[in-house]
Order: sequence, then C-alpha cells, then structure tokens
Amino acid sequence: MERGLYIAASGMLAEQMRQDAIANDLANASTPGYKADRVTQTSFGDLLLSNSATGQVVGPLGMGAFADEMVTNLAPQALRVTDEPLDLAIAGEGWFAVQTEQGVRYTRNGQFSSSPDGILIDQLGNPVLGPGGQPVRLDARGQVVPGSVGVFAVANAAKVGDNYFTGAAGGQAAGEVKVGALEGSGIDPARTMVDMIASFRAYEAGQKVISTIDDTLRRTSTQVGNSTGGAF
Repeated sequence: MERGLYIAASGMLAEQMRQDAIANDLANASTPGYKADRVTQTSFGDLLLSNSATGQVVGPLGMGAFADEMVTNLAPQALRVTDEPLDLAIAGEGWFAVQTEQGVRYTRNGQFSSSPDGILIDQLGNPVLGPGGQPVRLDARGQVVPGSVGVFAVANAAKVGDNYFTGAAGGQAAGEVKVGALEGSGIDPARTMVDMIASFRAYEAGQKVISTIDDTLRRTSTQVGNSTGGAF
C-alpha cells in the first residue's frame, strides 16, 4: 500500500483532535474560569532512505504525525467586576472546592448561588466548601461571610468536564477571594479562530495529498493495463 496515504491520513487524524479541542475552547470563550486546552503533535520515527544500488543516502522520510497529549493552560486570568454578591473570583493561585457525587472537585468558576437552605452552591447545585471541607453557609443577609470560602492549592490538576478539575489538594493557597467579581475565560477568541483556520488548512492539505496519490495510482493502473494489453 502507498505509504503516502498513511502519512497524510495520520496528519488528518491529528488535526481532527486539534479541531475538537479548539471548538471546545471557542464554545467556552465566555465561561468564567475556563482553562484553554492545546493538543501537541509529534511525528513518528523517520525512515532513512538510501539508494539500493549504490548505498548512497537519499534522506529521511517522515512516517506521519499523531496527537501527543492535551496540555491545559492553568494560568490565572484577569478578573471582571460584576457586583453580584455571590460571584466570587480568586486573585492569584488557588481553586474553589465543591462536593459532587463523584467526590471533591476543583474549579476557578466562581459563579455561585444560594440553595433554599442558605448553602453556597455552584451552577450544578453542588455545595462549595470552606477551608475545613465543610459546606459554606451564607449569613442572615444571604451574603458570603469573609474567609468562609476555601482557596485550595491543587497539584497535578486535570480536567474532568463541567469546568471541574481533579488533583491532589495541598492545603491553603496564596490566592485571595474577591466578592462581586469573576475570573475571565482563558480563551482569546481571535487567536483561537486563527488556530482553527490553520488547522482546517492543514486538514485540507492532507485531503489534497490523498486525492493526488489516489489519482496517480489510478492513472498508473490504467496505463499499465493498457500497455500490457497492447503488448499482447
């Protein structure tokens, strides 16, 4: 089988994964505390070509590309003032903790609200935790008591969906909770759109390579067949 087909197809598959990540980023361009993902790509090992008759080195032949890993940019983003009393943001390092059915999860999205019994909850109804791991209870005015919301240091944070992260909690972080503000999304829409266009063009280039190789093979097969038929 023509090796070029596999090389082009591997590049297209890698670009598909890249496009999935970019599309998800664009969908969360306005999600508070969202962290951008990037798919890194690497190549398979090169094959060194040489002249079979003389042994002279022709050069390396790439074996295609593949998506290596997903990297998340965890850098804190700028804060946006909302003046909503239950909107919280962390200035600096640290994570909010929420109690879910799957266990404790961490997030930088501080768009919280109140449950009917006065517990601070996130958008999915999960209780927000204080420094000691207890649910945060609002005061008599329905506002957050200063210092009642935990800011946790989390090592090896990894995305698990719904803007949640898992990781190893390592005590109190240095970040400070700001009331009436939200952390912005880690997405630059203009730059992300440029990345999407570049990925589409790379994908289209792979399609053209496959189309060209397929056409070449078809022509070769036809011409060889006609030549053979004429010889007989």
